[in-house]
Parts: sequence; C-alpha cells; structure tokens
Amino acid sequence: MVKNSLALPSAAGAPLSVMLVKAFAFLAAHRDIAFALGIVLMMVILVVPMPPAALDFGLALSFTFSVLILMVPLWIERPLEFSVFPTVLLLATMLRLALNVVSARLILTHGHEGTHAAGGVIAAFGKFVMGGQPLIGAIVFVILLIVNFLVITKGSTRIAEVSARFTLDAMPGKQMAIDADLAAGAIDDAEARRRRQELQEESSFMGAMDGASKFVKGDAIAGLLITIINFVGGTTIGVALHDKGFGEAALTYGLLTVGDGLITQIPALLVSFAAGMLVAKGNAGSGRTERLFASQLGRSPQALGVAAGLMGAVSLLPGLPFAPFALFAAILGSLAWFLPKLAAETKREAEKPAATATDGQETLAQALQIDPLRIDLETGLAAAFASKPADDADPLAPGGVQLMSNDLVSRILKLRNGFMKETGFVIPEVRIRDSALLERSSYAIYVRNNLAAKGKLHPDRVLVVDVDPKTCPLPGEDCRDPAFNLPARWIDRKQKEEAIARGLTVVTPVQVLMTHFMEVVREHVGQLLGYAELQKLLETLDKDHRTLWGEICPSRVPPVTVQRVLQNLLIENVSIRDMGLIVEAIAEGVERTRDPDQLTEQVRRRLAWQICTALKGPDGMIPALVPSDRNEQMLGEGLRIEGDQIRSVHKPSDIATFITALEQAVRASRGGATPVLIVTPVARRFVRQIVTRSSADPTVARMAILSTEEIHPKARLKIVGRV
Repeated sequence: MVKNSLALPSAAGAPLSVMLVKAFAFLAAHRDIAFALGIVLMMVILVVPMPPAALDFGLALSFTFSVLILMVPLWIERPLEFSVFPTVLLLATMLRLALNVVSARLILTHGHEGTHAAGGVIAAFGKFVMGGQPLIGAIVFVILLIVNFLVITKGSTRIAEVSARFTLDAMPGKQMAIDADLAAGAIDDAEARRRRQELQEESSFMGAMDGASKFVKGDAIAGLLITIINFVGGTTIGVALHDKGFGEAALTYGLLTVGDGLITQIPALLVSFAAGMLVAKGNAGSGRTERLFASQLGRSPQALGVAAGLMGAVSLLPGLPFAPFALFAAILGSLAWFLPKLAAETKREAEKPAATATDGQETLAQALQIDPLRIDLETGLAAAFASKPADDADPLAPGGVQLMSNDLVSRILKLRNGFMKETGFVIPEVRIRDSALLERSSYAIYVRNNLAAKGKLHPDRVLVVDVDPKTCPLPGEDCRDPAFNLPARWIDRKQKEEAIARGLTVVTPVQVLMTHFMEVVREHVGQLLGYAELQKLLETLDKDHRTLWGEICPSRVPPVTVQRVLQNLLIENVSIRDMGLIVEAIAEGVERTRDPDQLTEQVRRRLAWQICTALKGPDGMIPALVPSDRNEQMLGEGLRIEGDQIRSVHKPSDIATFITALEQAVRASRGGATPVLIVTPVARRFVRQIVTRSSADPTVARMAILSTEEIHPKARLKIVGRV
C-alpha cells in the first residue's frame, strides 16, 4: 500500500510539543499548503472571534513581518530582486486589516472589563506610549498617520507612477538596443532572451508597484476610520449597555482604541517606508543601499567638510547647547576624511582581477571577439607612438620623435568625423594594439579580424611620395607608398625643408599610416555597414520618412535588402547622408523589383544631382570618357536579360581589350581630375564590376562610372576622350 505523502503522522499518544514539531516540519516540507492555510486563516479571523492571547500573537507577527519587509530593501542590489514586494505588500495590508477587525470586536464586546480586554500588546501600548492619557495617544496617532499618509505614501506613490511611465516609454528603445547587439554579434541568443525577460519583468514590476502603492494609501485611511469607529462605538456601548459614566467610558475605550491604532499604524509606517525605499532605489543605481549611500557621499567630501564647519560654528553661538552640534560636526568631519578613502579602496578591490573558474572563458571570449577595424603596431613602433615630441609645435623638430598615441587617436577621430560628413556613414570604433609578432617597424590593418593591408614605417624619417628614384637627389631608402603603390623614398627628417623647397610631397609616418588606413576603409566600407549600423542610420530619419520606412519594411522589402543597397552605394563612394531621399527611392523602386542591385540603380538615379556635384572638377565641369561605337556595341550585346535578372556573357578577350583601352585613356587625361566613364543604364552595373575586378591600375579600378540616366540636367560634361 502506498503511503500518502500529504498525510500527517498519527497524534495518538504523542506529547503536544512533539505534535507541534511534526506539524511544523510537515508545513515546512509543503510550503504551498502552509501558504494557502495562512491566506485562509486571514479570511477566517475576519468573521470568527479570537481570544486576546491569539490577538497578541497576531500583532507580534504583523510587527515582525513589517520589520522584515523594511530590512530586505537595504541588502538587495536591484529592485527586481524583491519583485514579489507588491504581493507581500498586499498580504501585510490584509493581515493588519484582519487584526484590526479582531481587535475592534474585542474592544466593543469586552472593553468594559478594562484595558486588558483586547490583549496585553494593546494594553502595553496604551500605558507605555500614551502614559495612560488617551488624548496624548490620539495626537501621536494622528501625527504618525500624517507622516505615513501625506509624506511617505504620497511620495512613494508619485515615484512609482513616474517610474512606471518612463519604464514603459523606454521599452521600445531598449528592445531595439537588444536586437542591435544581437545582430552585431555582441551578445548571443541566450543573453538576448535573458535581457528581454529582465526588461519585461522590470516593466511588470514598476506597473505593479504603481498599483500596490494604493494599498498603503487605503490602509492609512482604513486605520483612521476604524479607530474613530472603535472610540465612538465603544464609548456609546460602555455608557448605554454597561452603565458606565461618559468620562470613564471615554477613558477606557480611548486607551484601547488608540493603543490599537498605534500598534497597527507603526507596522503600516514601516511597510510604507520600505515601499518608498524600494521604488526610490530603482533611480539610484544598482548595489546595496549602504554601499550606494557611502560611495556617493564619498564623492563629495567638500560638502561634508563644509557642513562640518557650519555645525561647528553653530555650536559656538551663544544660547545654543554646545555638545549636540559639536558632536555632529565631529562626525561629519570624520566622514569627510574617511569616506573618500573607503570609496577609493572599494574601487581598487573591484578593479582587481578575480581568479575564478571563469577566467578561461573570459579569455576565450576576448579571443573570439570580432573587431570591425583594428590596427596592430609592432612593439617598437607602438613605443614610438607612445612617446611625446620634444617640441609640440613641430613634431618633426630635430631631436623629437614623430609618433605618439595621442596624435594617432586624435587623427583617427578627425578622419572618422570627416568620413561621416563626406559619406554619411560613421566608421566603427578602431582598436589599436601592439603586437610582438610583426616585423620590426611594421603595422597591419584588419577588417573584421581579416588582414586587409600591411606596411612599414620609419619613426625617425619622413616619406617623399611620387618621386623618380633615379632623379631624386635626396639620399634615402626607396620603397613603394603603401596606400597608392607609388614610388617613394624614406629620407632623414633633417632634409624635410629641402624636399619641400624642391616641390616634393613630404608626409610624416603617422600621415602615411592614416592615409593607408583610410584607403583600406574606403575599399572595405561595404563590410563595415552591418545591421546595427543600418539601425543607427534609420534613427536619423525625420518623422515623415520614419512613417514611410514603416510602410515598406519589412512587409515589402526586408532590412537586409536595404543594407545591401547602402553597401553598394558606399562601395562606389556615393554619400548616404540623404537617407530620406534614399528611402523614397527604395519605396518607388520596390514596386518593380526587390533585387538589391536594381534598387541601387534606382537610388542612384534619384541621387543624380548629388553624384554629379561630387564629381565636378575645379572648373565646375565633369571630365568624362565615353565608349567607342565598337565597345558600346560589345558591352550591350554581352548582356542577357532573363526576367528580373541580367547576366553577362562577354568574352574574356573583349573585356581585356576594353580594360586596356580604358587604362590608356585615363593615363592620357591625368593632367587634371580623374575622368568618369559614361555608359548605358543597363550596362553600368556590369561595367563597374569588370573594371573593379580586371584593372590593375588603382585609379581606374576606383573611377566613377555613370549611366546616362544619372547625369543631372544641370550638370556640364567635358568629354576628354573615347575608349
């Protein structure tokens, strides 16, 4: 036979103490049953009379429970760690109201028997707190009620309302931030789910606290009304039914009712204070209350010192007692001296690396981190960057060192700002680190942890660019410019002025690195625009374009398609600053196609004026190359249109001949600005691809290629050659 796990052990022949221990063990093992029985018991005592001794236990339980509720917010780190507080507040309020009903029943039925009619706790409060004077007790009770109702409850209710409103308003932005971190790879799915769950719990908690604060308000009003009813009703019963004089009845029932009001109002005040601390803690930061209190006071030792001085001056005023003010002046002065030291020690302890079992996981996470952009410097080169120049006005002054970390960081910031103004795209943060694996004086530039370029610098020299090694009279080390692969020579910094006087282009090592870095960024800019960067760009849209964006995405075009369109534009050095116009062009083009390449062509046509303006030469005209009749026919006949797709079937020999002719035409026109190539709208995208992939000349590979539909009516062309 299977034994029922919920069956209580037999009590036959067992002592009372053993029975109580076994019953307590049973309830501890089945907390759900114990909790349900406690709720039922609160409902029962509303209608079933209780003896005074039971009321004493109930009042002691209420007082203990209230003190516990007050202590918990002092030790928790975040309000969500006490998320059950609204339920606890409801239970504490219901317990006090049930005890109020029990005490009211005892006062009205047995109040004529004396001050112990409602138990020893109420009698003790009547004699000890009030000194046997109901009027004094009534005044104290009203003061406590005012403090609770008008100060603590009203303030905590207002904080809860404001916190709930702002928490709900901030939810969409926080959810977008979580989605952006997840899309960027900063967090995994599990962490994203945890953050979303925490965000949902936070909003639910603040909403519940907003409603739970009404319990405290109602409890205060109920306590006042019950006290008035007990006094008036008890005095009337004492005079009418028990033949007591009015003064005697008022004294007896006044002691009982005010004592009852005090013993219930004090726990209510404690719970109200706990609620105020909990909702106020949500705006103070995370951490235990005493730590926040000490650390934030320790940040302003001057305030503590000034307050100590003022209290010391007040203690010397004639007529005022010296000891109290002098004591607090000494305490404030001690805190002004001690708290900053404690805060500094706490900060040092927090910054110490903890030797835990998770150290290996953290190292692994760091090793797997993907840096959008990274510059590795050989250890000796990094040391040169970290050195300060002897002459701040001239980093190349004799005896100075050219490179320093502050200079490098400031230059990167300026380049990021300039690139943003030029293209509308913010370059991701750049990580700079030293590496002992690189060759001496070498550097490497990485894009998404992939090696994109590398080079070599001489910190104690300058670079002369685009020189003929055979004719350059300045001695030095011949090399190639790492950014543009032009012939160059490293010369001694003392020959800088002579090189400038000869009309040569002279650049410092840090300028060489920054130029190379920016060329790498321009070459790989499409890889740097991810989903997170797309969301940041969309945040710059005005209200009307946000509405348009919401209509087309994601119902008609997925975000990744828009991301691909923006990448295509940036790869061809087309600015995406006018996001509103780009969204309009996508909304117009998506009616015909969802292919990102064709949508890019649609956007380029809408940006014709911007593109043409950027390509103007110093004379206000756009230098242009046009295909010969033969090459134009070859480009057109090599395209096959199949539904929404267009593919190329050009012969490799024809492409090679075209690229050779294009390179010759560009070299012939290098006396001025780099020309653009004008082709038909259908062929433009494919000409862009074959030129980028097939030309070994960097200038040709990056030249602008326009379709005839992208030439704005106000743009002025200057044909400088035929291909």
